[in-house]
Amino acid sequence: MSIETIPIQKDIQGKRQADAELWRRSLMARGILCVNIISSPGAGKTSLLQAMAKHWSGRNRMAVLVGDIATDRDAQRLAPWMPVKQLTTGGACHLELSLVQSGWEQLDSAGVEFLIIENVGNLICPASHDLGEHLRLVVLSVTEGDDKPGKYPKAFRTSHACVINKVDLLPYVPFSVSAVTLDAHRIQPGLPVIPVSALSGEGISQWCDFLTEKRQQLLLTAEPIE
Repeated sequence: MSIETIPIQKDIQGKRQADAELWRRSLMARGILCVNIISSPGAGKTSLLQAMAKHWSGRNRMAVLVGDIATDRDAQRLAPWMPVKQLTTGGACHLELSLVQSGWEQLDSAGVEFLIIENVGNLICPASHDLGEHLRLVVLSVTEGDDKPGKYPKAFRTSHACVINKVDLLPYVPFSVSAVTLDAHRIQPGLPVIPVSALSGEGISQWCDFLTEKRQQLLLTAEPIE
């Protein structure tokens, strides 16, 4: 049996990158910092967003696009705190830019300063897809073990910050913040590692200050919409 190769003359990956960059610049021009949060299931992404909303209440406006394979449970949890839209993938292990943009169009975006994308719980697939974010955050909970950076290097290599969640449980689990930080820095030297507890509020102000500073830096380089 002969095999024939048919060239399609399309750079699909290049187009995806160009679309993501255009979307990133569009948000930048509106003064919106976009954060793509990736983690394993149960690491506490939604709880972290609730804690951020409480901390920023009356001061900063955020909106969230929630990615899940099924159900809108996380969106229901967040709805009392901020504009939110559930993005249900129907089985896909990560979000695509087109779905993100569609969800954004359905959000109440007036005055939004921070757009948070809560990706599908998965440390593998989401690490390979640019959603036009300015900052990618990987969340790791202490209940997962401190060996995850080395086991899932791309998630940490492509991220701009790492939040270690559920530090209130440190007395009860075999987890070393210093060990996981060292492991993460083997993958990406200088990666900011911020320990927090979404439950108790520990470290949330430092994390929110980090995001506020990143947005201020973004505003200094943004080109206004004509």
